[in-house]
Amino acid sequence: MDIKVLGTGCQKCQSLEKAIREVVSENGIQANVTKVEDIVEIMGFGVMATPAIVVDGIVMIKGRVPSSKEIKTLLIK
Repeated sequence: MDIKVLGTGCQKCQSLEKAIREVVSENGIQANVTKVEDIVEIMGFGVMATPAIVVDGIVMIKGRVPSSKEIKTLLIK
């Protein structure tokens, strides 16, 4: 699984990246988590509001920080 956290480095973006890494680690999910801060690359996903989560090339959540429970549900589907 390829997970990208889209965000320019604001506090919400950092919180989302931390939460995703914790959920992946705690649940033994095999995933490559990367942070994308380049605004051109972010806009390439059609995202205008950060933070956002992209899983395997599909934008799943944008413009908010979901709860750890919601992240877990999203990644275990």
